[in-house]
Amino acid sequence: MSGNPVLLVHGFTTSAKRTWQEPGWIDLLTEAGRDVIAPDLLGHGDAPKPHDVEAYDDVEGLIFAAVPDGATIDAVGYSAGARVVLWLAATYPDRFGKIVVGGMGGRMFQKREGNPILDALEGRAGDDDVVGGHFKAMAEGDGNDPKALAAFIQRNQPRLDPEDLARITSPVLVILGDQDFAGPAEPLAEAIPNGEAMTLKGVDHFGLPKAFAFVEKGLDFLGAAPF
Repeated sequence: MSGNPVLLVHGFTTSAKRTWQEPGWIDLLTEAGRDVIAPDLLGHGDAPKPHDVEAYDDVEGLIFAAVPDGATIDAVGYSAGARVVLWLAATYPDRFGKIVVGGMGGRMFQKREGNPILDALEGRAGDDDVVGGHFKAMAEGDGNDPKALAAFIQRNQPRLDPEDLARITSPVLVILGDQDFAGPAEPLAEAIPNGEAMTLKGVDHFGLPKAFAFVEKGLDFLGAAPF
């Protein structure tokens, strides 16, 4: 093995296969000599799909349980997976090397009323809610279980505010498309002591995982780029 193992955590309504295997992340990291840890989030992919909201109380712990005991790891997280990675890095800062997060930016600091994604999943969103409609379509396809995903989106997430992010000691690259509703990237990067932001032109939230620049810049930041 050359370099730290790499933990890959996908986003809501998708899977490790769709986010990391299909765009080539897993193969490229393996070719670079890295061990890859790419679990499916509870309720997604090949993971169990309980319908009880309380079953999702320890999503972060389940992901960390997939990491070898005592290992120092690099990590890449996308969207909901980015939040999981950042929380783990804030909670166990000595266990993380370099980190790349995508599809997560300043919007995470904004307080929102209700749960618009849940509304979309349960058919309460308007026709003009393009983002909600996209999540709904993804939740209903690719072998997903909409009830499990609805439970996931209602879980009690652990706190992750600027004070928590300040505990992260790793270098962190925040990559966001300029058309991503989660942006901008800078407020998140600035809340992390060793954070930096990168914005990709012409890329939206859902297209980021397959964007060549995301793969290229992410692997280069991890020191695993074959390009």
